[in-house]
Amino acid sequence: MSTNHGDIFNVNPYEGHASLSTLESEVLWEYAKLAQHIRLLTGKTKELSEQPDQNLIARLRVLERKMGLVSILVAAFSCSAEKVI
Repeated sequence: MSTNHGDIFNVNPYEGHASLSTLESEVLWEYAKLAQHIRLLTGKTKELSEQPDQNLIARLRVLERKMGLVSILVAAFSCSAEKVI
């Protein structure tokens, strides 16, 4: 099994193996391709989880500003309502 990871999708490394039937080599190749897909998915998931989502951060900053404004307005309304009562 001397093929690199990119070739696993194109070349069956088990084809022609003396101890395997054609069906066995095909099944092993499918498992190898599946394993490589899982490795790629795991790597991409790890990459995505390690870097911050810039879009989400920007949206949270906007929300933070709005919440700050609401907090100020509520405090101002509370103070003015206390003076009236």
